[in-house]
Amino acid sequence: MFPLRDHNPSGRTPYVTYGLMAANIIAFFWYSSHFPEGRALAQFYDVFAVVPVEISQGHSYGTLVTSMFVHAGLMHLAGNMLFLWIFGDNIEDEMGPITYFLFYLSCGVAAALAQVAADPLSRIPTVGASGAIAGVMGAYLLLYPKAKVDVLLILIIFFRIFSIPAVWVLGTWLALQFFGGFTTRADDGGVAYWAHAGGFVAGLLLCLPLWLKRGGPRFWARTHGHPPNPDTRYTYGESRLPKVPRRHPTQRKPGPWGK
Repeated sequence: MFPLRDHNPSGRTPYVTYGLMAANIIAFFWYSSHFPEGRALAQFYDVFAVVPVEISQGHSYGTLVTSMFVHAGLMHLAGNMLFLWIFGDNIEDEMGPITYFLFYLSCGVAAALAQVAADPLSRIPTVGASGAIAGVMGAYLLLYPKAKVDVLLILIIFFRIFSIPAVWVLGTWLALQFFGGFTTRADDGGVAYWAHAGGFVAGLLLCLPLWLKRGGPRFWARTHGHPPNPDTRYTYGESRLPKVPRRHPTQRKPGPWGK
């Protein structure tokens, strides 16, 4: 199940969100072309990725920021940028560009520290913007729990797009991160579940002052958990696939005789 877009329009152009997306994309294609797979790429990760044991020993703190702009592959980058594009513009709209940028970086640092705390002696490098983006998702859940999000459901050969409240999309995603964190060995590599969970919780907590400034529970009572702007309405074109009428079993077309 993949989120595709939300129905929550922003009131201003999200320049910081676009800038973060551009920085991640440009950085990826730069180091992908300069550091091919193998020893060169491993050395690049050693310099710019978070290595928990190094943070635990009190050095390489700069990687807490640089690791947010490094990704392990094109699909890793694409997935993170999709989530940032869906949820980032509204949080930037609420916070303002400078506060939002500092909030984003703070969530990314908190996410990396959560991964370090989960396995402080690990030498596996941690990269990606997903921890910072998880913080954006945490703030989105706090401010707009009932905003509609379009998700694509794929079940083998069944494809369907439908809209569900953000609380179900983001709540399910967070639950999966905790499940993965408790059921996966930290030193196995793969998905940094604790970075995701840590970034999400950090984003929710850092957004609390803004939520309280808006009125806290009164803000929810006033908006009913919906965005302040009218929902975006999308129109879906009718399928161009020809429709084949179904025949009743007793109305079969006679076929040739066999011999």
